Amino acid sequence: MGLMRIERFDCYQQMSERAADIILEELDHKKDLHLCAATGNSPTGTYHALVEKFNKTPSLFNKLEVLKLDEWGGIPLNHENSCEHYLKKHLILPLKISKERYEGFNSITENPAFECQRILNIINLKPIDVCVLGLGKNGHIGFNEPSTFLTPNCHVAKLSEESKKHDMMNSLDEKPSYGLTLGIKDILLAKRIVLLISGTGKSTAISMLMLEKIMSQYPATFLWLHNNVDCLIVE
Repeated sequence: MGLMRIERFDCYQQMSERAADIILEELDHKKDLHLCAATGNSPTGTYHALVEKFNKTPSLFNKLEVLKLDEWGGIPLNHENSCEHYLKKHLILPLKISKERYEGFNSITENPAFECQRILNIINLKPIDVCVLGLGKNGHIGFNEPSTFLTPNCHVAKLSEESKKHDMMNSLDEKPSYGLTLGIKDILLAKRIVLLISGTGKSTAISMLMLEKIMSQYPATFLWLHNNVDCLIVE
């Protein structure tokens, strides 16, 4: 099994600062770091901590490249509930990441499968250095949902009922039926992974993760196959 460094924190702020420190440490080693960024409540504090660092030392982020982990299918990119809008607000614009240094799934496309291939081509050319992940209540990472089998590469994912109830989707009358996401293999090919676990309703997913067994019904457990994972948990 791989190596997962598990750290537990009393508060969200501590977890966020620790995660930001990990990313900054890697950025210090590699100026053109390729960061794969998740959306949701768990990583928001981490991104804010990076922005604080940027405000003091903007030159550190001059070559940082960002890739969006996933996106809700069929929702306009400028919609306030899209992953794109979230990342632009919390990370891309505050860090002044230029268009050339940011890439992500286009949610409005005639051919979602082609869009997945496009992103796969990008990460094949430029491997991910650090992948930031959150943990879904059902154990998903990205839109790799619990299933009898998982898809290795970027793919169009059928959303679980749990995912359709995500905070980002609450205000939508018509819920998206699919997501666009990096696959399990794509995530595991990242050089370092930072899994952030905070929020309520995740105790089952956490306890299954801590069994150190690989289960397709709990996709996050595949992270045990990686040899460089930081799992940060707010108690």
